[in-house]
Amino acid sequence: MRTTRLLTAVSATLLLAACGANTQDRQTSDGTITVAATDTACDVGAAETAAGTVTFTVANKGSKVTEFYVYAAGDRIMGEVENIAPGLSRDLIVELPAGSYETACKPGMAGRGIRAAFTATGSAAPLTDDAKLAQATTDYQRYVKSQTGALIEKTTEFAAAVKAGDVASAKALFPVARTYWERIEPVAEIFGDLDPAIDGRENDLEPGQEFTGYHRLEKDLWETGDISASGPTADKLVADVHRIVDLANTTTLSPLQLANGAKELLDEVATGKITGEEDRYSHTDLWDFAANVEGSRAAIAALRPALEARDPALVAMLDTRFAAVVASLEAHRAGDGWKLHTELTDADLKRLSDDINALAEPISTVAALVASK
Repeated sequence: MRTTRLLTAVSATLLLAACGANTQDRQTSDGTITVAATDTACDVGAAETAAGTVTFTVANKGSKVTEFYVYAAGDRIMGEVENIAPGLSRDLIVELPAGSYETACKPGMAGRGIRAAFTATGSAAPLTDDAKLAQATTDYQRYVKSQTGALIEKTTEFAAAVKAGDVASAKALFPVARTYWERIEPVAEIFGDLDPAIDGRENDLEPGQEFTGYHRLEKDLWETGDISASGPTADKLVADVHRIVDLANTTTLSPLQLANGAKELLDEVATGKITGEEDRYSHTDLWDFAANVEGSRAAIAALRPALEARDPALVAMLDTRFAAVVASLEAHRAGDGWKLHTELTDADLKRLSDDINALAEPISTVAALVASK
C-alpha cells in the first residue's frame, strides 16, 4: 500500500474547480505536458493531446508531498507517479489510446485528488507493434497469473486459520500470503478502491472507509491477539482478493505499465518497508521488501530483450544493482523467511536504503527507453 505521510481533507468539487480555472495550453515542443501541483490546484498544461505515449512533467510547488495520476473510466489507473516532495519534479510517461481520461494531483497523497478532464485524440500505433514489447507484456502477464493463483491459495489458508482461531498458524501465514500480493502490487493498484480495502493501513483511511484487509487482521493478531470476531474481515479479504485477481487476469497491460511498475515497487520499498511503516504490528516488512524487489525484477526480466536491443549497458547496470540489493537482503535471512524489522540496526537499514536508491536511479530511465522509437 502506498505511503501517506500527510493527510488532508479536501473538497473534490472545489478542487476540480480550482484545477479547471488554472488550466492553460502549455505543452512543450517535444510534446511534454507540464503540471504545476500546489496544495490547492493542479495546473495541467494541456487538456488534450495526441494519442500515443504522453509525458507529464509534474512539479510540486506546494508544501505537501503529492502524487499525479491519469485515470481511465471507472478510475482505472493508466499511470501514476507518487511521493513527489515539495520543490521536486518527476516525469510520468503513459500510453494513452484515443479516449477520455482524468488527470489528478493528490496533495498529501490522499483522497480523490484535484481532477480535470483530459482527452487523447487521433490514432497511434501501440507500443506492442514492436514484437519484443508485445512479448514482454505476454510474458509479464503470465507471471502475474502465476502470482495471483498463489495469492488466492495462501490468502485463503490465512483466512481459514483466522476463522479457526489458530493465532500461531495465522501469524505464520500472514507474511507468506502477502508475498504474492507485494510482487504484483502495481497491477493490483490499478483497480481503485480494492487496493485500500485489501492493503490499506489504519492511518491512510478516508472518511467513511472501513479498516479491513491484511493490516486489520495483522492488528488483531499482533496487537490484541483476539481474533474471535475477525471472521467477517477474513471472509471479506478473500472475496476482495478474488475480485482483484479476476480483474488483473483479464486486463491488458501496456509495456509502459511494466516499466512504471518496476519503479513503483522500489518506491514502495523506500517509503514503506525501509521505514517499517507497512507491517507496523508484525514487523515482517522484510518479507514485503523481498517481494517488491522480486516483482520489480520480474517486470524488468520481461522487458529485457527490448531493453538489450536499445541499451545493453543499462541492462548490465540493472543486473549489477539488483544483485547488490539481493546480497544486502540475504544478510538478514532467517530460515525460510526474514528477520523482523525491529532486529535490524540503523546501519543495516541504511545499507538496504542505499542499495535500493542506487537501483531505483537506472530503473527510472526504463520507461523513457521503452517509449522511444
